[in-house]
Amino acid sequence: MVIVNALVQGVLLGGLFAMAALGLSIAFGILRVVNLAHGEIMTVGAYLAAVALSTLGVSVWLSLLVVVPLLGVVGYWVQRLLLQRALSLGELAPLLVTFGIAIIIPNALIELFTTNKQAIPTGDLAVRSVQVAEGVRIGVLPLLTMLVAVLLIAGTQQFLARTRAGRYMRAAADDSETLRLMGVDHRRVYAYAMGLAFAIAALAGVFFGMRQGGVTPFDGQLLVLFAFEAVIIGGLGSLWGTLAGGIVLGVAQTLAGVVSPELPLLVGNLVFLAVLVLRPTGIVRSKVVV
Repeated sequence: MVIVNALVQGVLLGGLFAMAALGLSIAFGILRVVNLAHGEIMTVGAYLAAVALSTLGVSVWLSLLVVVPLLGVVGYWVQRLLLQRALSLGELAPLLVTFGIAIIIPNALIELFTTNKQAIPTGDLAVRSVQVAEGVRIGVLPLLTMLVAVLLIAGTQQFLARTRAGRYMRAAADDSETLRLMGVDHRRVYAYAMGLAFAIAALAGVFFGMRQGGVTPFDGQLLVLFAFEAVIIGGLGSLWGTLAGGIVLGVAQTLAGVVSPELPLLVGNLVFLAVLVLRPTGIVRSKVVV
């Protein structure tokens, strides 16, 4: 039952990885931008939630109503003011811009909050669990994280497929010049897409902070690694691929943890490298986010 329990926990952990990877997948699938600051954006979302909890006294769920839209607006203007200009300079320029943001954010957080862990209390939700079989228990918070990840992916897919704004985003990913000739400002479409990616990253960051009990300035460095691995394992530009990639990565890490607590990160990286060698297009291949 130890292996079964590890498999179940790995699948649930994959939900968190998938949520972390979703915004990254949108940014690459629509804008073709590799956002190296994605993990730091998640960290900022978690910090804003922690500040709301400590200063306003609201619950973590109410803090999401402020944090997620706020980071969405920030993402919109980051695209309009920084990344859009960088895109016109070549493929390397946006990468350098996001790299600079990834350096600035943790150092700014240290200046504002020091290196101490900022708590994100969730009450008894963090320890509540449900027994599904002998020796197998499912934590309520990991289960909730997985459900939110699945609903988020499904909702994003429906948004891209059925709404005018979503169709514009898919069209911009495929041929932005044709979209411009139709009278649609592709720069604004790109900005909305990046705003969506930032908002999802903020949500994922809060859930990460809830599972860890708090957040530190340099958590983003590890988070962006997990997000990249989940995206590439699942397939670049595929929304459901991020879920598959997250589950594969989560199961690999939890099974490795059964053997030794020092192995999860190593085994996860080895699985990632194996996918790159054996199936570089990922589990689910897609040219555009669908």
